[in-house]
Amino acid sequence: MDKITSAYEYAVQRYADLGVDVVAAMKTLGSVPISMHCWQGDDVSGFEDQGTMDGSGLQVTGGYPGKARNADELRADMEKAFSLIPGKHRINLHAIYAETNGEKIDRDALEPRHFSKWIEWAKANGIGLDFNGTFFAHPKAVNGLSLSHPCDEIREFWVNHAIACRKIGSAMGEALNNPCVVNVWIPDGSKDLPADRLAPRLRLQDSLDKIFAAKMPGIIDVVECKLFGIGSESYVVGSHEFYMGYAIKNKKSLCLDSGHFHPTEGIADKISSVLMYIDEILLHVSRGVRWDSDHVVILSDELKALAEEIIRGGFLNRVHIGLDYFDASINRVAAWTIGMRNMQKALLIALLEPTKMLKEYEMNDNGAARLALMEECKSLPFSAVWDYFCQVNNVPIGTAWIEEVQQYEKDVLLKR
Repeated sequence: MDKITSAYEYAVQRYADLGVDVVAAMKTLGSVPISMHCWQGDDVSGFEDQGTMDGSGLQVTGGYPGKARNADELRADMEKAFSLIPGKHRINLHAIYAETNGEKIDRDALEPRHFSKWIEWAKANGIGLDFNGTFFAHPKAVNGLSLSHPCDEIREFWVNHAIACRKIGSAMGEALNNPCVVNVWIPDGSKDLPADRLAPRLRLQDSLDKIFAAKMPGIIDVVECKLFGIGSESYVVGSHEFYMGYAIKNKKSLCLDSGHFHPTEGIADKISSVLMYIDEILLHVSRGVRWDSDHVVILSDELKALAEEIIRGGFLNRVHIGLDYFDASINRVAAWTIGMRNMQKALLIALLEPTKMLKEYEMNDNGAARLALMEECKSLPFSAVWDYFCQVNNVPIGTAWIEEVQQYEKDVLLKR
Protein backbone atom coordinates (compact mmCIF):
# COMPACT_ATOMS: atom_id res chain seq x y z
CA MET A 1 0.00 0.00 0.00
CA ASP A 2 1.42 3.42 -0.96
CA LYS A 3 1.85 6.18 1.64
CA ILE A 4 -0.97 8.30 0.25
CA THR A 5 -3.50 5.47 0.53
CA SER A 6 -2.24 4.44 3.95
CA ALA A 7 -2.61 7.98 5.31
CA TYR A 8 -6.02 8.24 3.70
CA GLU A 9 -7.30 5.05 5.33
CA TYR A 10 -6.12 6.29 8.72
CA ALA A 11 -7.96 9.58 8.10
CA VAL A 12 -11.13 7.72 7.09
CA GLN A 13 -11.16 5.99 10.46
CA ARG A 14 -10.44 9.19 12.41
CA TYR A 15 -13.34 10.94 10.76
CA ALA A 16 -15.62 7.90 11.04
CA ASP A 17 -15.15 8.04 14.81
CA LEU A 18 -16.88 11.44 14.63
CA GLY A 19 -19.65 10.24 12.34
CA VAL A 20 -18.18 11.72 9.16
CA ASP A 21 -18.33 9.81 5.87
CA VAL A 22 -15.12 10.68 4.01
CA VAL A 23 -16.15 8.95 0.79
CA ALA A 24 -19.37 10.96 0.67
CA ALA A 25 -17.44 14.16 1.37
CA MET A 26 -15.07 13.52 -1.54
CA LYS A 27 -17.97 12.67 -3.84
CA THR A 28 -19.66 15.95 -2.96
CA LEU A 29 -16.46 17.93 -3.45
CA GLY A 30 -15.99 16.36 -6.86
CA SER A 31 -19.43 17.58 -7.90
CA VAL A 32 -18.80 21.26 -7.03
CA PRO A 33 -17.64 23.35 -10.01
CA ILE A 34 -15.73 26.54 -9.23
CA SER A 35 -15.76 29.29 -11.84
CA MET A 36 -12.18 30.29 -12.63
CA HIS A 37 -11.89 33.94 -13.68
CA CYS A 38 -10.23 34.47 -17.03
CA TRP A 39 -8.93 37.96 -16.16
CA GLN A 40 -6.16 36.67 -13.87
CA GLY A 41 -4.42 35.36 -17.00
CA ASP A 42 -3.93 38.72 -18.72
CA ASP A 43 -4.34 41.35 -15.97
CA VAL A 44 -7.88 42.33 -17.06
CA SER A 45 -6.57 43.50 -20.44
CA GLY A 46 -9.00 41.73 -22.76
CA PHE A 47 -8.72 41.86 -26.52
CA GLU A 48 -9.90 45.41 -27.11
CA ASP A 49 -7.93 48.62 -27.19
CA GLN A 50 -10.39 50.99 -25.61
CA GLY A 51 -8.14 52.75 -23.11
CA THR A 52 -7.23 52.54 -19.43
CA MET A 53 -9.20 51.42 -16.41
CA ASP A 54 -9.07 54.89 -14.82
CA GLY A 55 -12.11 55.49 -12.64
CA SER A 56 -13.13 51.85 -12.81
CA GLY A 57 -12.30 50.95 -9.22
CA LEU A 58 -9.74 48.44 -10.50
CA GLN A 59 -5.99 48.49 -10.17
CA VAL A 60 -3.75 45.68 -11.35
CA THR A 61 -0.22 45.81 -9.93
CA GLY A 62 2.91 44.04 -11.10
CA GLY A 63 4.53 43.16 -14.39
CA TYR A 64 5.48 39.49 -14.16
CA PRO A 65 6.47 38.14 -17.60
CA GLY A 66 4.36 35.75 -19.65
CA LYS A 67 0.84 37.14 -19.55
CA ALA A 68 -1.55 35.87 -22.23
CA ARG A 69 -1.66 38.15 -25.29
CA ASN A 70 -4.58 36.57 -27.12
CA ALA A 71 -7.41 34.10 -26.59
CA ASP A 72 -5.46 31.06 -27.73
CA GLU A 73 -2.69 31.76 -25.20
CA LEU A 74 -5.25 32.45 -22.49
CA ARG A 75 -7.06 29.18 -23.17
CA ALA A 76 -3.76 27.27 -23.18
CA ASP A 77 -2.84 28.76 -19.80
CA MET A 78 -6.25 27.84 -18.43
CA GLU A 79 -5.88 24.28 -19.64
CA LYS A 80 -2.55 24.08 -17.86
CA ALA A 81 -4.12 25.35 -14.64
CA PHE A 82 -7.01 22.90 -14.95
CA SER A 83 -4.54 20.03 -15.33
CA LEU A 84 -3.29 20.87 -11.82
CA ILE A 85 -6.72 21.23 -10.19
CA PRO A 86 -8.90 18.21 -9.33
CA GLY A 87 -12.44 18.03 -10.68
CA LYS A 88 -14.36 19.71 -13.49
CA HIS A 89 -14.91 23.42 -13.26
CA ARG A 90 -16.09 26.53 -15.12
CA ILE A 91 -14.66 29.63 -16.75
CA ASN A 92 -15.83 33.14 -15.96
CA LEU A 93 -15.51 35.52 -18.93
CA HIS A 94 -15.79 39.28 -19.32
CA ALA A 95 -17.22 40.87 -22.45
CA ILE A 96 -13.79 42.30 -23.35
CA TYR A 97 -12.64 38.77 -24.18
CA ALA A 98 -14.66 38.68 -27.39
CA GLU A 99 -12.90 37.44 -30.53
CA THR A 100 -13.92 39.68 -33.43
CA ASN A 101 -11.20 38.69 -35.95
CA GLY A 102 -9.91 42.24 -36.10
CA GLU A 103 -13.33 43.76 -36.76
CA LYS A 104 -14.16 46.79 -34.63
CA ILE A 105 -17.27 45.79 -32.66
CA ASP A 106 -18.40 48.10 -29.88
CA ARG A 107 -19.73 46.56 -26.72
CA ASP A 108 -23.36 47.33 -27.37
CA ALA A 109 -23.14 45.33 -30.62
CA LEU A 110 -21.47 42.18 -29.29
CA GLU A 111 -23.13 38.92 -30.30
CA PRO A 112 -22.82 35.24 -29.39
CA ARG A 113 -20.78 34.64 -32.56
CA HIS A 114 -17.96 36.71 -31.06
CA PHE A 115 -17.65 34.04 -28.37
CA SER A 116 -18.12 30.98 -30.57
CA LYS A 117 -14.54 29.79 -30.02
CA TRP A 118 -15.01 30.02 -26.27
CA ILE A 119 -18.19 27.96 -26.52
CA GLU A 120 -16.52 25.34 -28.72
CA TRP A 121 -13.55 25.15 -26.36
CA ALA A 122 -15.77 24.82 -23.30
CA LYS A 123 -17.79 22.07 -24.98
CA ALA A 124 -14.64 20.17 -25.94
CA ASN A 125 -13.32 20.38 -22.38
CA GLY A 126 -16.61 19.61 -20.66
CA ILE A 127 -16.75 22.84 -18.67
CA GLY A 128 -19.38 25.52 -18.13
CA LEU A 129 -19.16 29.22 -18.94
CA ASP A 130 -20.20 32.27 -16.94
CA PHE A 131 -20.30 35.84 -18.21
CA ASN A 132 -19.91 39.46 -17.15
CA GLY A 133 -20.60 42.76 -18.82
CA THR A 134 -17.57 45.07 -18.94
CA PHE A 135 -18.68 48.51 -17.80
CA PHE A 136 -15.21 50.07 -17.51
CA ALA A 137 -12.15 50.90 -19.64
CA HIS A 138 -14.19 52.47 -22.42
CA PRO A 139 -14.59 56.00 -23.80
CA LYS A 140 -18.24 55.96 -22.70
CA ALA A 141 -17.36 55.03 -19.14
CA VAL A 142 -17.25 58.77 -18.49
CA ASN A 143 -15.89 59.61 -15.03
CA GLY A 144 -16.33 55.95 -14.18
CA LEU A 145 -20.10 56.11 -14.70
CA SER A 146 -22.20 53.76 -16.82
CA LEU A 147 -25.74 52.61 -15.99
CA SER A 148 -26.28 55.56 -13.65
CA HIS A 149 -24.81 58.23 -15.93
CA PRO A 150 -26.99 61.37 -16.19
CA CYS A 151 -26.67 61.42 -20.00
CA ASP A 152 -29.47 59.39 -21.62
CA GLU A 153 -27.34 58.45 -24.64
CA ILE A 154 -24.48 57.09 -22.55
CA ARG A 155 -26.83 55.23 -20.27
CA GLU A 156 -28.62 53.70 -23.25
CA PHE A 157 -25.30 52.47 -24.64
CA TRP A 158 -24.57 50.58 -21.42
CA VAL A 159 -28.11 49.22 -21.18
CA ASN A 160 -27.71 47.80 -24.69
CA HIS A 161 -24.35 46.35 -23.71
CA ALA A 162 -25.92 44.56 -20.74
CA ILE A 163 -28.76 43.22 -22.91
CA ALA A 164 -26.18 41.96 -25.42
CA CYS A 165 -24.36 40.20 -22.58
CA ARG A 166 -27.54 38.45 -21.47
CA LYS A 167 -28.06 37.22 -25.04
CA ILE A 168 -24.48 35.95 -25.16
CA GLY A 169 -24.90 34.20 -21.82
CA SER A 170 -28.14 32.65 -23.03
CA ALA A 171 -26.39 31.28 -26.12
CA MET A 172 -23.62 29.87 -23.92
CA GLY A 173 -26.05 28.24 -21.52
CA GLU A 174 -28.12 26.64 -24.26
CA ALA A 175 -25.12 25.47 -26.32
CA LEU A 176 -23.51 23.82 -23.30
CA ASN A 177 -26.80 22.66 -21.73
CA ASN A 178 -25.47 24.30 -18.58
CA PRO A 179 -26.92 27.55 -17.16
CA CYS A 180 -24.65 30.56 -17.54
CA VAL A 181 -24.35 32.94 -14.59
CA VAL A 182 -24.55 36.45 -16.08
CA ASN A 183 -23.31 39.05 -13.63
CA VAL A 184 -23.81 42.82 -13.66
CA TRP A 185 -21.19 44.86 -11.81
CA ILE A 186 -20.63 48.54 -12.49
CA PRO A 187 -18.00 50.85 -10.98
CA ASP A 188 -20.32 53.86 -10.75
CA GLY A 189 -19.67 56.10 -7.79
CA SER A 190 -18.02 59.28 -6.55
CA LYS A 191 -14.49 60.01 -5.37
CA ASP A 192 -15.71 62.78 -3.09
CA LEU A 193 -18.93 63.51 -1.24
CA PRO A 194 -21.96 63.58 -3.57
CA ALA A 195 -24.73 66.14 -3.25
CA ASP A 196 -27.39 63.72 -4.49
CA ARG A 197 -27.26 60.03 -3.62
CA LEU A 198 -30.78 59.25 -4.76
CA ALA A 199 -30.84 60.37 -8.41
CA PRO A 200 -28.03 58.04 -9.60
CA ARG A 201 -29.76 55.12 -7.87
CA LEU A 202 -33.05 55.93 -9.53
CA ARG A 203 -31.27 56.00 -12.90
CA LEU A 204 -29.57 52.69 -12.12
CA GLN A 205 -32.89 51.15 -11.15
CA ASP A 206 -34.43 52.29 -14.42
CA SER A 207 -31.47 50.90 -16.39
CA LEU A 208 -31.73 47.53 -14.67
CA ASP A 209 -35.46 47.34 -15.33
CA LYS A 210 -34.76 47.81 -19.03
CA ILE A 211 -31.94 45.28 -19.02
CA PHE A 212 -34.06 42.58 -17.39
CA ALA A 213 -37.30 43.36 -19.24
CA ALA A 214 -37.02 40.33 -21.55
CA LYS A 215 -36.84 36.81 -20.17
CA MET A 216 -33.99 34.75 -21.59
CA PRO A 217 -33.40 31.00 -21.27
CA GLY A 218 -30.19 29.39 -20.09
CA ILE A 219 -29.02 32.17 -17.76
CA ILE A 220 -29.01 33.10 -14.08
CA ASP A 221 -29.18 36.90 -13.71
CA VAL A 222 -27.01 38.33 -10.94
CA VAL A 223 -26.36 41.84 -9.60
CA GLU A 224 -23.20 42.66 -7.66
CA CYS A 225 -22.75 45.24 -4.92
CA LYS A 226 -19.70 47.10 -3.64
CA LEU A 227 -18.86 49.33 -0.67
CA PHE A 228 -16.14 51.44 -2.30
CA GLY A 229 -13.52 51.41 -5.03
CA ILE A 230 -10.47 53.29 -6.22
CA GLY A 231 -11.95 56.57 -7.44
CA SER A 232 -15.28 55.89 -5.72
CA GLU A 233 -14.22 56.05 -2.10
CA SER A 234 -17.08 58.26 -0.90
CA TYR A 235 -20.07 56.78 -2.67
CA VAL A 236 -20.98 53.75 -4.77
CA VAL A 237 -24.34 53.77 -6.54
CA GLY A 238 -24.79 49.99 -6.45
CA SER A 239 -24.43 49.46 -2.72
CA HIS A 240 -25.26 46.25 -0.87
CA GLU A 241 -28.57 47.65 0.33
CA PHE A 242 -29.51 48.85 -3.16
CA TYR A 243 -28.82 45.54 -4.88
CA MET A 244 -30.21 43.33 -2.15
CA GLY A 245 -33.47 45.26 -2.28
CA TYR A 246 -33.50 45.12 -6.06
CA ALA A 247 -32.76 41.39 -6.12
CA ILE A 248 -35.52 40.58 -3.63
CA LYS A 249 -38.09 42.76 -5.37
CA ASN A 250 -37.24 41.56 -8.88
CA LYS A 251 -36.33 37.93 -8.09
CA LYS A 252 -32.71 38.19 -9.21
CA SER A 253 -29.64 36.56 -7.69
CA LEU A 254 -27.17 38.57 -5.64
CA CYS A 255 -23.38 38.49 -5.83
CA LEU A 256 -21.39 38.81 -2.62
CA ASP A 257 -17.75 39.64 -3.32
CA SER A 258 -15.44 39.05 -0.35
CA GLY A 259 -13.44 42.15 -1.31
CA HIS A 260 -16.41 44.48 -1.71
CA PHE A 261 -17.19 45.19 1.90
CA HIS A 262 -15.35 46.83 4.78
CA PRO A 263 -11.86 45.30 5.16
CA THR A 264 -12.83 43.85 8.56
CA GLU A 265 -16.22 42.56 7.40
CA GLY A 266 -16.56 38.95 6.30
CA ILE A 267 -19.32 37.77 4.01
CA ALA A 268 -19.82 34.32 5.56
CA ASP A 269 -22.38 35.67 8.04
CA LYS A 270 -24.40 37.25 5.21
CA ILE A 271 -25.08 33.99 3.38
CA SER A 272 -27.83 32.54 5.57
CA SER A 273 -29.58 35.91 5.86
CA VAL A 274 -29.54 36.59 2.13
CA LEU A 275 -30.69 33.08 1.24
CA MET A 276 -33.77 33.51 3.39
CA TYR A 277 -35.09 35.95 0.79
CA ILE A 278 -33.19 35.18 -2.44
CA ASP A 279 -33.20 31.80 -4.19
CA GLU A 280 -29.55 31.73 -5.31
CA ILE A 281 -26.39 33.75 -4.76
CA LEU A 282 -23.05 34.11 -6.47
CA LEU A 283 -19.86 34.35 -4.44
CA HIS A 284 -16.84 36.18 -5.83
CA VAL A 285 -14.03 34.89 -3.67
CA SER A 286 -11.11 37.27 -3.35
CA ARG A 287 -8.66 38.47 -0.69
CA GLY A 288 -8.53 42.15 0.05
CA VAL A 289 -5.49 43.48 1.89
CA ARG A 290 -6.22 46.93 3.40
CA TRP A 291 -8.57 47.60 0.46
CA ASP A 292 -10.29 45.68 -2.34
CA SER A 293 -6.89 44.69 -3.69
CA ASP A 294 -7.82 41.32 -5.16
CA HIS A 295 -4.94 39.23 -3.82
CA VAL A 296 -4.70 35.51 -4.57
CA VAL A 297 -7.01 33.46 -2.38
CA ILE A 298 -5.26 31.67 0.47
CA LEU A 299 -6.53 29.06 2.93
CA SER A 300 -7.39 31.69 5.52
CA ASP A 301 -9.85 31.61 8.39
CA GLU A 302 -12.13 33.83 6.29
CA LEU A 303 -12.12 31.35 3.41
CA LYS A 304 -12.79 28.42 5.72
CA ALA A 305 -15.65 30.33 7.36
CA LEU A 306 -17.16 30.91 3.93
CA ALA A 307 -17.04 27.21 3.07
CA GLU A 308 -18.33 26.21 6.50
CA GLU A 309 -21.38 28.45 6.14
CA ILE A 310 -22.20 26.96 2.74
CA ILE A 311 -21.93 23.38 3.99
CA ARG A 312 -23.49 23.85 7.43
CA GLY A 313 -26.51 25.55 5.89
CA GLY A 314 -26.93 22.95 3.15
CA PHE A 315 -26.57 25.69 0.55
CA LEU A 316 -24.37 24.02 -2.07
CA ASN A 317 -27.17 23.82 -4.62
CA ARG A 318 -28.02 27.51 -4.12
CA VAL A 319 -24.54 29.03 -4.14
CA HIS A 320 -22.43 29.60 -7.26
CA ILE A 321 -18.75 29.92 -6.40
CA GLY A 322 -16.37 31.96 -8.55
CA LEU A 323 -12.94 33.43 -7.95
CA ASP A 324 -12.17 37.09 -8.58
CA TYR A 325 -8.65 38.46 -8.19
CA PHE A 326 -5.80 39.62 -10.37
CA ASP A 327 -2.16 39.52 -9.28
CA ALA A 328 0.32 40.54 -11.97
CA SER A 329 3.29 40.24 -9.62
CA ILE A 330 3.56 36.44 -9.78
CA ASN A 331 3.17 33.60 -12.26
CA ARG A 332 -0.46 33.83 -13.37
CA VAL A 333 -1.02 30.08 -13.84
CA ALA A 334 0.24 29.57 -10.31
CA ALA A 335 -2.12 32.29 -9.08
CA TRP A 336 -5.09 30.41 -10.55
CA THR A 337 -3.92 27.07 -9.19
CA ILE A 338 -3.30 28.35 -5.67
CA GLY A 339 -6.72 29.98 -5.45
CA MET A 340 -8.69 27.13 -6.98
CA ARG A 341 -7.03 24.43 -4.87
CA ASN A 342 -7.48 26.51 -1.72
CA MET A 343 -11.19 27.01 -2.42
CA GLN A 344 -11.52 23.25 -2.79
CA LYS A 345 -9.51 22.61 0.38
CA ALA A 346 -11.78 24.95 2.33
CA LEU A 347 -14.85 23.11 1.03
CA LEU A 348 -13.29 19.75 1.90
CA ILE A 349 -12.51 20.87 5.45
CA ALA A 350 -16.14 21.96 5.80
CA LEU A 351 -17.46 18.72 4.32
CA LEU A 352 -15.33 16.74 6.79
CA GLU A 353 -16.62 18.66 9.79
CA PRO A 354 -18.81 16.69 12.24
CA THR A 355 -21.56 19.25 11.74
CA LYS A 356 -24.34 17.10 13.16
CA MET A 357 -22.45 16.62 16.43
CA LEU A 358 -21.64 20.33 16.66
CA LYS A 359 -25.29 21.29 16.16
CA GLU A 360 -26.41 18.77 18.78
CA TYR A 361 -24.01 20.30 21.32
CA GLU A 362 -25.40 23.70 20.44
CA MET A 363 -29.03 22.64 20.79
CA ASN A 364 -28.22 21.14 24.19
CA ASP A 365 -26.56 24.38 25.30
CA ASN A 366 -23.19 22.65 25.63
CA GLY A 367 -21.03 25.50 24.43
CA ALA A 368 -17.84 24.10 25.93
CA ALA A 369 -18.14 20.82 24.03
CA ARG A 370 -19.02 22.69 20.83
CA LEU A 371 -15.97 24.95 21.10
CA ALA A 372 -13.69 22.06 22.09
CA LEU A 373 -14.80 19.97 19.11
CA MET A 374 -14.38 22.92 16.72
CA GLU A 375 -10.81 23.30 17.96
CA GLU A 376 -10.03 19.57 17.77
CA CYS A 377 -11.27 19.53 14.17
CA LYS A 378 -8.48 21.91 13.23
CA SER A 379 -5.89 19.17 13.75
CA LEU A 380 -7.79 16.36 12.04
CA PRO A 381 -5.95 14.87 9.00
CA PHE A 382 -7.88 16.58 6.21
CA SER A 383 -4.64 16.87 4.19
CA ALA A 384 -4.48 13.08 3.87
CA VAL A 385 -7.96 13.13 2.33
CA TRP A 386 -6.98 16.02 0.05
CA ASP A 387 -3.87 14.18 -1.19
CA TYR A 388 -5.97 11.10 -1.94
CA PHE A 389 -8.58 13.23 -3.70
CA CYS A 390 -5.84 14.66 -5.93
CA GLN A 391 -4.45 11.17 -6.58
CA VAL A 392 -7.78 9.69 -7.72
CA ASN A 393 -8.34 12.77 -9.92
CA ASN A 394 -4.92 12.34 -11.56
CA VAL A 395 -3.53 15.75 -10.63
CA PRO A 396 -0.25 16.51 -8.82
CA ILE A 397 -0.16 15.79 -5.10
CA GLY A 398 1.24 18.25 -2.58
CA THR A 399 3.88 20.60 -3.96
CA ALA A 400 4.50 18.58 -7.13
CA TRP A 401 2.39 21.00 -9.18
CA ILE A 402 4.84 23.85 -8.47
CA GLU A 403 7.51 22.16 -10.57
CA GLU A 404 5.04 21.74 -13.43
CA VAL A 405 4.20 25.45 -13.40
CA GLN A 406 7.87 26.38 -13.32
CA GLN A 407 8.54 24.16 -16.30
CA TYR A 408 5.55 25.64 -18.16
CA GLU A 409 6.89 29.09 -17.45
CA LYS A 410 10.26 28.13 -18.89
CA ASP A 411 8.85 26.34 -21.93
CA VAL A 412 5.93 28.65 -22.76
CA LEU A 413 5.44 31.82 -20.74
CA LEU A 414 8.96 33.25 -20.93
CA LYS A 415 8.98 32.84 -24.70
CA ARG A 416 6.10 35.28 -25.19
